[in-house]
Amino acid sequence: MPGTRKQVGATGAQTVTISFAGFNRAWAAWIGDRLERRGVTVVQQRWDPPVEVPLEESLRDLTLSRGSVLVILSDWYFQLGPRSHDEWNRALREVVAPAPDRFAAVSVTTSALPGATSVLGAADLTNVGAGEAERRLLVRLGLPTDPLPDSAGAGQGPRYPADTPEVWGGVPRRNTRFTGREELLSKAYQALQDAGHGAGVVTLHGMSGVGKTQLAAEYVYRFGSEYDVVWWVPADRRVLYRQKLAELAPELGLSTGAEYGERLRAVRDALRRGEPHSHWLLVLDGADEPEHIWDLVPTGPGHVLITSRNPEWSEHNSNLVEVPVYDREESVAFIRRRAPRLTPAEADQLAEALEDLPLLLAQTAGWLNDSDMSVEEYIELLEGGIDQDVVKVSADFPLAFQTAWSILLNKLKDTVPESVDLLRLCSFFAPGSIPVRLLKEMPPGELPEQLSGLMNDPLLWNRAIGQLRQYSVVRLESHESVVDEASSGESLYMHRMVHQIVGKDMPERDRREFIDVVRRALAAADPGRPTDTRLWPAYAEITPHLKWADVLKSTDPAVQTLVLNCLRYMYLSGEYRAGIKLGARAMKAWRELLGQDHPRVWDLSYHYANLLRAVGDYAGTEAIERAAVDHLRAERGAQDLEHLRAAGGLAADLRGLGRYDEALEMSGWILAAYRELLGDQDSRTLNAQNNLAISLRLLGRYGESLELNRRTLEARRQLLRPRHSWTLYSEINYATDLRLLGRYSEAESLQSQSARVHRLVMGHDNPQTLSAEHNLALCQYRSGERARAAALFTRVLERSERVLGEDDPLTMMFAAGQSCFAREHADIDQARDISEKVVRGYAGMLGEEHPYVAGTRANHALILRNVGERDHAYTLLEEALADMIRAVGEHHPWTLGCAINASALRNLVGDPESAAALTESIIARAVEVLGRTHPLTLSARIAHAADLRGVRDRRRAEKVESEALDDLAATLGAQHVHTVSARSRNRPFWDFEPPII
Repeated sequence: MPGTRKQVGATGAQTVTISFAGFNRAWAAWIGDRLERRGVTVVQQRWDPPVEVPLEESLRDLTLSRGSVLVILSDWYFQLGPRSHDEWNRALREVVAPAPDRFAAVSVTTSALPGATSVLGAADLTNVGAGEAERRLLVRLGLPTDPLPDSAGAGQGPRYPADTPEVWGGVPRRNTRFTGREELLSKAYQALQDAGHGAGVVTLHGMSGVGKTQLAAEYVYRFGSEYDVVWWVPADRRVLYRQKLAELAPELGLSTGAEYGERLRAVRDALRRGEPHSHWLLVLDGADEPEHIWDLVPTGPGHVLITSRNPEWSEHNSNLVEVPVYDREESVAFIRRRAPRLTPAEADQLAEALEDLPLLLAQTAGWLNDSDMSVEEYIELLEGGIDQDVVKVSADFPLAFQTAWSILLNKLKDTVPESVDLLRLCSFFAPGSIPVRLLKEMPPGELPEQLSGLMNDPLLWNRAIGQLRQYSVVRLESHESVVDEASSGESLYMHRMVHQIVGKDMPERDRREFIDVVRRALAAADPGRPTDTRLWPAYAEITPHLKWADVLKSTDPAVQTLVLNCLRYMYLSGEYRAGIKLGARAMKAWRELLGQDHPRVWDLSYHYANLLRAVGDYAGTEAIERAAVDHLRAERGAQDLEHLRAAGGLAADLRGLGRYDEALEMSGWILAAYRELLGDQDSRTLNAQNNLAISLRLLGRYGESLELNRRTLEARRQLLRPRHSWTLYSEINYATDLRLLGRYSEAESLQSQSARVHRLVMGHDNPQTLSAEHNLALCQYRSGERARAAALFTRVLERSERVLGEDDPLTMMFAAGQSCFAREHADIDQARDISEKVVRGYAGMLGEEHPYVAGTRANHALILRNVGERDHAYTLLEEALADMIRAVGEHHPWTLGCAINASALRNLVGDPESAAALTESIIARAVEVLGRTHPLTLSARIAHAADLRGVRDRRRAEKVESEALDDLAATLGAQHVHTVSARSRNRPFWDFEPPII
């Protein structure tokens, strides 16, 4: 009897072989660690006997090991093969019963096990804490249970498997039918363990339906006990990935504000530093477009596991582990576990017909087990095929999937028809994570009768979900760690293969009814304030579903308002390309649906033009906005608010096109109209005031712009809130004016604080944040903090190229600044390469006559001068000066700056008289426009002193230089870099800095 058997440890053996199913690896690791701390030699032996080998023979092989054999009993240990309980009982009686002292066991399951397992005398480790579990283990092996000295117990070791990591979130439920993949799991584990600090990234890649997500989930459950933090993030869309990663902040105990940008920054920093936890695992599921999120993959001491159909992750510092279809042995084992009534031969036939694809095997085997249909009959159905005109799926889907799905759908209709309704409803959301809570939150009266019963009857709902889960059609998403209560609730996960074929195979009546329900659910979820950064996560969740719900064909005003709000969100958050695609589709659809002159179409044109303007299509937006202005003025009058909004957009287009005088005139009467209609403190009035200040700045009227921006900033701080995106934008504008007026320390102080808040509130990669950091870099550069400016110039440009693209107006603005800095303080070759791209980019985007083209050509001429191409530089700069005069006039600061540079080149090519005459005229104009002590005026005075020396008028030169140096010291400080440089008689130069329009 087991009770009288000698304890294993009594033999004095100091070696224990642990036999475990791969599913229970965490238990094996913990038990092994507990024993090794007490001097026991441990051998780990994963139990997975070949199905063709008799069970008795596999058990006898265990006795070949030294010492005792400790078996970890679980459902999985006995399912491998699979083997029946009768087979197990015979084998245990034949092999274990005659040699009970060689075997011991612990049980980690409460399920019924084969009766003959009693011969193992298993210690029960279920429902007890780590201390009691260890005591029971030691007693069963006959080892001392005395506490270990501190030195023997040093080190953390694996976590007790019944204890979850301290932080755990988003992980799908464990698939208790997971089969095989042992080699892949080991390969992924070893790759992560072998990676150096900051390089622990592994990508599981393979075709759709091959089981990448299931493999990642199994990895988490097998190895999760080695981590303090396990966080699962959907990564198919950048905005959703950022949102879900930000939700980790409170779980890590990080002190942050409510804005998700602040949370995201804090999370990435905490993971990088490994504080408060260095053992972390982040899973990025469905990251099929690495170029969209690779820059957000955390680095640090932890590990990142990615699932993707895209092998290009290898180009982003990731090890690739290819996930193929099941090998045949795995397929057969999986099918027999899902459909025990099938023989191995039948399972083999089915696996061959379904091409060993795990998703298809899961969906088919489950219902086939419940069906009277034979495998031969099912294969005949598969070979019969279906109408290819009815169902078309992507090229990487196995052909068998189409027919297999048709058969499964008929099975669902016969058993739980409500599950088919739910499935079809979900097909009008985007594939992947589907927020069905939005449907359940709708008032019952707004749902069709058949769906109302489903959504409001918990039993019916659970039955439908249960059926779909049973056949692996959907899975329930975990919401254990969702931070924001407003976004809590149920969601389902539907694979894209399932999603696509369900959407194709649907009666037209159901299609019309279900799509209308999803549209109204999305509209009801609209937060209504896309300008509020705190609500951006909600919009990030909604926008991916707009396409699938075909919202552009809806005449419901609430749905149309949702589209407009999503476009506004995309504009403000920097999702320009996606916004332009949606806007273009909406313009076409609404013109056909509503008519060319419908108010909604003019409303839409405003948001669409904003997005186009953001990527530099000023000519295109001018046409759109001018049509809107003309129509609205004729129909509603000049004082109509919609007309004024369109006119504001047109003024912005004119600024982009370099038509600054027209823009100023228009901006002036728009502001006057808003003040008359709404008063000084309305947000629309403040927007118009902000725009007028920009027009003034572009005309070089920096003092007037500063005053307007000061008033706008103060009003926005009171009317909105200090962290509102518009308030922060006013801070950029005000700091820019301070910098352009030479008040560098004031500008840097304000912009430094504002850039920090931008990162917290709007995120590191938001275009407005990038603009704030770029202006900060310029402030630092002008203040003489070259090292800090260099790092920031580089960082901003790199992020902008990655997020917005090289041809984006902001990217070109940042590149111009980087080129100017590199010319003087870094790599002249790099400066030249960047400058050439900038000049080409602006010429292509804006045309040859635009002042930005003249300004960046003037910058490029300085590079040519520095590399010794003086004649080329002289010619280019003279042309740039003439172009700038034609574009903005002789008195504009940009013209004066170009002229300062041109005077230097005239000296270099041997025309000092012309140079002296030019700088003298510059001084007169600069004093008139900017004042005697403005930095540009002071540069002109220093340059003029040099020119006077060139024509040998030393007395005047010394007088001009002395007075200019005194004014420089008084204005910027005696030790400022510009003052020191002038005192050393380094000729000053001027950089053209393309401004925000």
